[in-house]
Amino acid sequence: MPIHPDTNIGAVRLTVSDLARSRDFYERAIGLWATERDDGTLALGADGEPPIVELTGDPTAPPRPRRTTGLFHLAVLLPSRRDLAVALRRLADARVPLDGASDHLVSEALYLHDPDGNGIEIYRDRPREDWLQVDGSLEMATLPLDLDDILTVLPPASAKDAVVPAGTRMGHVHLQVSDLDEAEAFYAGVLGFDVTVKGYVGALFVSAGGYHHHIGLNTWASLGAGAPPAGAIGLRTFDVVLPDAGELEHVLERASEAGIEPERSNGDVVLRDPSGNAVRLLSAGLRPVGSSPDGEHPGALRR
Repeated sequence: MPIHPDTNIGAVRLTVSDLARSRDFYERAIGLWATERDDGTLALGADGEPPIVELTGDPTAPPRPRRTTGLFHLAVLLPSRRDLAVALRRLADARVPLDGASDHLVSEALYLHDPDGNGIEIYRDRPREDWLQVDGSLEMATLPLDLDDILTVLPPASAKDAVVPAGTRMGHVHLQVSDLDEAEAFYAGVLGFDVTVKGYVGALFVSAGGYHHHIGLNTWASLGAGAPPAGAIGLRTFDVVLPDAGELEHVLERASEAGIEPERSNGDVVLRDPSGNAVRLLSAGLRPVGSSPDGEHPGALRR
């Protein structure tokens, strides 16, 4: 049984070495609104909307070796091309260099990394009616993105541009895995995502509901590799948000049939893929909602 077409990706949780430094980065450079939680973690997202990034600070956390499994990048999806242009200006104002900028045919994307080296994509989707299918497979590519053309839709500077707009969400998560066949068996066979793209060497993309990809998987620097040290900087968990509790139970039934037992703690239900990446399963009714403190966004005060 395929995963429900209304399934989406929720919050991505990271361990960072310096929480204050990371808060400054995600506020000023990315434009997320930070909410401090009682347990000391930070929840970040659009103002008043569910968090899309959650940070736990641990100055003793070991660095994650590059050739291990884990996060390749998290991908912040913006509502429009105008918003992508504003994001590009925000990064320039914060003096954050880009690692790359790509036209993927289905989307336009900026690539960078946070102070701990965690990969980040900021992107906007082209309309679905413009996506091309070739021989039954979605056509994607990695072409240079024309940044000058992006800037043609840049609006005049505004204080509100310090914060991402309403509707910003986690579009997808891209993981480093040790074996693509094992990853496909888990994400497509057990969780039930559809395979959308196999055309990239060493990579695989899966989605729900015909999206280009909710989860990217690659072995470019992790073929046959193990997991990072326990408690290392980087990915803790990411959320797969199903529309209701019944759909969550369907996924858990498939996991049980595959001999995969969930980890349960404080109401969380987590499955680990064959590479050790932790997937937290949620139903939409249980998805945590973020809230903002009184006053202006801190990033706006510093601009």
